[in-house]
Amino acid sequence: MAGGRPRHPARQREMGGLGRKAGGGQPLPADAPAASLLLPMGRHGPAFLAYANFQVYLKWNQSLNYSITAAHLADRLGGAPAMDKGNGTVPEMSLQQVKELQMLLAKRGYFSGEVDGKIGAATRASVKAAQLKLGLPADSYLTPGLLERMQAMR
Repeated sequence: MAGGRPRHPARQREMGGLGRKAGGGQPLPADAPAASLLLPMGRHGPAFLAYANFQVYLKWNQSLNYSITAAHLADRLGGAPAMDKGNGTVPEMSLQQVKELQMLLAKRGYFSGEVDGKIGAATRASVKAAQLKLGLPADSYLTPGLLERMQAMR
């Protein structure tokens, strides 16, 4: 997840070349402005391209999920199609599993926030760093598989 700061125009063109579509199934325009790919539920959930104007939502409310919801609602009111649910089963984690993963990430030096079970920006950034280190898809999404890998490192 790119965190909402548009900065990847070449990747957007690549996504269009890979058959990725805009909302409603339209092809991505080759001259589209820079965008960030947002994966709030990891690589198996819905995906969003966030353009520079998305920053307005984040200034209003820094919660990525809230901002995506508000932006999607605005798009829907403007006639955009319903959200695509993604391409697979999104793994879920309990509050206790999230806390344990935060604790293990902190123990390995990836996480310096409060171990509270809340999945905020610091947790997602530390998850992405651990995923990169472990050779996993770096989508910043907490999964039972990542927890198992971190537990095995004890």
